[in-house]
This record gives sequence, C-alpha cells and structure tokens, in this order.
Amino acid sequence: MSSVPERSEIDTEYKWDLESVYATDEEWEEAYEAVAERVDDLSAYEGRVTEDGETLLEVLELRDSIMREVSNVAAYARMRRDEDTRDQEYQALTARAQSLHSDAASAASFIEPEIQERTREELDEMVAATEGLERYEHYLDDVLRMKEHTRSAEVEELLAELGEVTHGTGEVYNMLTNADMEFPTVEDPDGDAVEISLSNFTTLQKRQDREFRQEVYEQFYDEWETVRNAVGTAYKNSVKADVKEARARGYDTAREAALDGPNIPADVYDNLVDTARENLDTLHRHADLKREALGVDELRMWDLYMPMTESESPEVTYEEAKDYVVEAVAALGEDYQSRVAEGLESRWVDVYENRGKQAGAYSSGTYDTQPFILMNYQDDIASMYTLAHELGHSLHSQYTSETQPYVYSDYEIFVAEVASTVNEALLTHHLLDTVEDPEFRRHVLNEYLERFRSTLYRQTMFADFEHRVHQLEENDEAITPDRLDQVYGDLKAEFYEPAVVDDRIAREWMRIPHFYRAYYVFQYSTGISAAVALAQGILEEGEPAAERYIEFLQRGSREYPLELLRHAGVDMRSPEPVQRALDEYDEHLDEMADLI
Repeated sequence: MSSVPERSEIDTEYKWDLESVYATDEEWEEAYEAVAERVDDLSAYEGRVTEDGETLLEVLELRDSIMREVSNVAAYARMRRDEDTRDQEYQALTARAQSLHSDAASAASFIEPEIQERTREELDEMVAATEGLERYEHYLDDVLRMKEHTRSAEVEELLAELGEVTHGTGEVYNMLTNADMEFPTVEDPDGDAVEISLSNFTTLQKRQDREFRQEVYEQFYDEWETVRNAVGTAYKNSVKADVKEARARGYDTAREAALDGPNIPADVYDNLVDTARENLDTLHRHADLKREALGVDELRMWDLYMPMTESESPEVTYEEAKDYVVEAVAALGEDYQSRVAEGLESRWVDVYENRGKQAGAYSSGTYDTQPFILMNYQDDIASMYTLAHELGHSLHSQYTSETQPYVYSDYEIFVAEVASTVNEALLTHHLLDTVEDPEFRRHVLNEYLERFRSTLYRQTMFADFEHRVHQLEENDEAITPDRLDQVYGDLKAEFYEPAVVDDRIAREWMRIPHFYRAYYVFQYSTGISAAVALAQGILEEGEPAAERYIEFLQRGSREYPLELLRHAGVDMRSPEPVQRALDEYDEHLDEMADLI
C-alpha cells in the first residue's frame, strides 16, 4: 500500500533544523515571555514620536527590535505547526504567537499616524540632523505616501487588534483542509492502494492510466463537495474582511487597497489580465497539442496535468535534484552557487511529505535565522523545479538580510516571485543544454511549458476570479458556493476552451489557499514575466547582468518594487514583459510540437 508516513518515520537529515532557532520549546517560551514584556516599552513614546530626530530614531529602532523578536517566535511556532497540523500543542503556540504579533502591532500603531502629522520638509530636516536616521528615509517616504489612508491612532490600534480576527478565515481553511479533511484511498492499475492527499493529487493526475486519473479526479473533488458550505462561508467572510478593511481606510475597492501597499498601479494588474486574454489562443494551442499527444478525442479535466511524453516522469531523487539545481545556478556566480550548495547540506529543507504536514511548499525563516524550506518532495521533475523555486526565495531573503537593515528585509511578493522563477528558468536552460536522454529532455520541456501554463495563465485566471468575487461583495451581491462555482466555471471554460469543462472542476476554487491573501496570485504571473526577461539577460550578457540581478536581491524593499525591477532591467508598467514571456512559451510549444 502506498501510504503517507508519520513524521517520526522520516530521517533527521531530511527535516529542517528548527533547533537552530530555539533548541527547545522551553527556550521558545523564554523568548516569548521576554519579548512580550518589552511590548509595553513602546507606550513611553506615544505622543512624542517626532518631538526631535533622536526620539524618532529611538522609537523606530525599539519597534524594529521588538518585531524582530516577535517574528522569530512566530516563525518557529508556525513551522512547528506545519510539520503536523494535527498537533494541538503547536496549534496553541501558533495562536499565541499570532496574538503576540497582533499585540505588538497594536502597541506600535501610534507611530505612523504621528509621523504623518509632520511635513516632508520637517522630516527631511530631522534626517539631516540625526545620525542613523538616514537609513529610514525610504520608510518615511512610504509612510507619508500612505497618509491619506491612515486613520487616527485610536482607529489604527483597533484595526491592528482586529487583524487577528479579520484574517482568521485563512487559519480556519488551513485547519479544515490540512488537519481535518481525509481524502479517499483508491486502487492503482497495479492493484496497490493509494491514499489521495493535497500534496500528491497533482502527481497522481500525471499517471499514464487514464481511468485511474479519472477516478482520482472524481474522488478528490467529490470530497471537496462534502465541505462545500464550510469553505464557501470561509471564503465569503475572507472577501468581506478585505472589502471592509479597505473601506475603513478610505479606499474605493479592495484591489486598490491591496495594490497600494506595494505601490503597484492598477494598470499593471489590468495589463496582465488583458495581455493573457489576448493570447488565449496560445494556451488553447497547448491544450490541443496535449490532446494530440495523449491520443484522445476530447481533453478532459483529468488530462490537464498529463505530460506530453510517452512515459511518466522519470524518477528524480532528492539527491539528484540537489545536484541539478546547484549546477543550474552557476550562471549567477560562484557566491550564489556556493550559498545554494551549502544550504542544501545544512538542513534548510524539510523534504518529504508526512501525515498532517502542511501541503505545498514555501520558503520561510526570519531576518535572524537561516532560511527554511517546506517541501513535500515526490521524486519527480516537478518537485525538482519546486525545490529550485523555493531556493530562489531563500537566497533572496539571505542576501537581503545580510545587506539591508531590518526595516527593509520584508520585501514585497511582487519581487519575491521574480527571484524564485529566475531559478526555474535557469534550471530549464541548464537541463536542455546538458541532458542527452531524449525522453528526459522531453519531460523537462514539458515541465517548463506546464509551469508557464500554471504560473502565467492559471494564476492570471485566479486573479481574474478573485477580482470578480471581490466586485460581487463591493456591489452588495450575494457570495454563495453556487455563485462561486458559476464565476469559476465560466472562467475555466474560457481559458480552457478546447477541453471539456465539467461540473466538478467548477469547485477548484475551493482548493486554492492563496485566495485567502487578497490580490496575491497575480504576482506569480508578473513574476514569471519579469523572470523570463532577467534570465534571458543573464544567459546572453553574462556577468554584468548577473551582478545587476544579485544587486536586485540585495536591495530588499529599500525601493518600491517597480523601481527595483527597472534597475534590474525590466519595466513592468508595460505589457511588453508579459508578451515577451508568452512569446517564449509559444516558442517552446513549437519545440514540443516538433518532438511530438
């Protein structure tokens, strides 16, 4: 029987080294208590934040010091919980850490409204007269930029305190889908029992036996139907919270509020959706090519993940994947490559799936810790690409933490997804240049095409979906599971026109955790677009382009995202990078068509 192991059955070398953060839970408890006691120290500055430059510097440094410790406490608790989401002890630690973060944010909530009472000229004078305050210049500019949407100190404190509650639907969804839901066990063509999980569903959808894929697909989505009302209610309330918080801050829409934080104009979002729609014929071509490769009359939803190859993905062990990724990033220079190699041998990665483990993959860690990567490695090419992706995030964080003060260490997702996807592009070029086995090469090309499809087109479709759902709430229209099915199903039918769209796939919105972070997913699509341009430059120009890219990683959030990318060589205000990425996708389809 193919089953998911318990965590105790996983060897230590394949588990991340959380003991490097806190050696024991008792040490975590001491850190928690210590920083909790410091939170009240901020109150001594209320009402006098900008009485002079020295006071402003003191309060900003105190706030940063406290939030650094809070982030360590919160990261450890969250990662321990994600090792096994059924563990109520770590659920409790995570809840306490989230409350502490909320308390700290609330205690510091008076700082920015008081800064906004000053003019830019007055703040510039303080910066000029106070040694050390110059590091906060960009931060102060950002605070003044948000003045129109910052409420009074009292309201900001209330919003900060309510944040734990208003964003709680994502936690409910996470517990329901990772800890409580149990998916069926099905019999594979060899007669072995296979337990479906969130982590292996996509892998099972790549099995050669079509009847098996159909059974997995139907069983998986039928299980989602059993929690339809719970998930529908969670998402509805998440959208309501987004809209109400935006209105509380004086924004007309939730999208305006979400994009204003990273200072992204709405036309960047619209350019992405419009350009993808104008090029749907390329996605439709991919679907038709897949139907031809599979030799079927109709492309069904359980065929979408199938590779356009004559066999299942060749096995790529974790050890092999590490070697491939380290070799692939050589184009970024010796320093970058050595960091990747060292991280992979220093227990950055929690490698394999275990019962109760958080599904998917992510990069974590804090300003003061080593990077950490959660994986659910499945010994295939897709997992190798996911490893490269998450290492991109980890190296971005490491470079930023080493070169920027804490205030600029939390870079925006808009640029984060560039760093991860550059690694994917370099991995593809490396494998196609060095691997001679024709079937392996075909799988690599297929994987890259699938990542274009799923990252650029699919995430853009997701972005269109969540924007439409937020508009329902903003127009006082009811958000029900049936309405969500309708909106999602219509988009799926449009984007995958050559395929047969059935009723079950209309429920796919239920399994997308990123919807609980408003207007997040579009950044995957803009990220791959920028990454394609940067990777092409690195491979064509060599060292100068690689150095500009490393500098981009080192800048963190010291500038606004569009400025950072422009300095690296990409203008995301223009549709050109999106079109350029789609053109590369089309060119790779030509290559695959020739092979087929």
